[in-house]
Amino acid sequence: MSWGERFIAFDAPTVMAVGVAWFTLLYALTGGIAALLWQRLLPSLGYGRRLDPRPLPAGQLRRELWASASSILVFGLGLVVPWGLLRLGWARLAVEPSPWQIAIEIVVLFLWNELHFYLNHRLLHTRPLRRFHAMHHRSHVPTPWSTYAFHPVEAAMLGSVPLLPMLAHDFSFAALMTLPVLSIVLNNLGHGNYEASADAPARGWRAASRRHHLHHACYHGNYGFLLDVFDRLAGSTIPLNAADARITAAKSKQEAR
Repeated sequence: MSWGERFIAFDAPTVMAVGVAWFTLLYALTGGIAALLWQRLLPSLGYGRRLDPRPLPAGQLRRELWASASSILVFGLGLVVPWGLLRLGWARLAVEPSPWQIAIEIVVLFLWNELHFYLNHRLLHTRPLRRFHAMHHRSHVPTPWSTYAFHPVEAAMLGSVPLLPMLAHDFSFAALMTLPVLSIVLNNLGHGNYEASADAPARGWRAASRRHHLHHACYHGNYGFLLDVFDRLAGSTIPLNAADARITAAKSKQEAR
């Protein structure tokens, strides 16, 4: 029996328990590695730079951990939805997919994840939904522990990413399982508050951390995930110096105390 067949054979409580354990592991493991990388290893090597030097407000990390715990529950318990699609026969898994098929599906899901995130992120910045997104934006200076620090409504919106693709195509179980791993790894890149590049500003994928740092610092703009193509097409790109004035003002205020 394949892993996909075993997953379908689970009962609903088992699916939800496995889901909560899986997302807890993803959050703890990737957050710990990212914190070590961005806050310890790369600074000690003198490679790259911290983007927002402002100190974290008291209680930020504790708040992020509690908010992330609620998101993990939403993601984990919500795993019953794609499981239900498979059990009902509304979606199916690929049978004996080739390595090439799995690789192509991972690329397709990555691109879909970029579009899905951009569209949902823009919605979360509209008047009816911005109150839900406000929880995430309380972290003006992002950290690796900000990655899942969402209101449950936002967590449900972002967690819906595999549903439409599953209805449109019979994906391999391996590709579907790769999607949340890929998502949180990219999320850690965006929330690391660290530019891992010898050049400033960074180019290419390394620029994702600077773009998302600017989004947290300035709020409006840079709604994309790793790629900036949708922001460029929509004209929602934030200038590279947009946060300089407020960071300088905050540092001066801190030094005056």
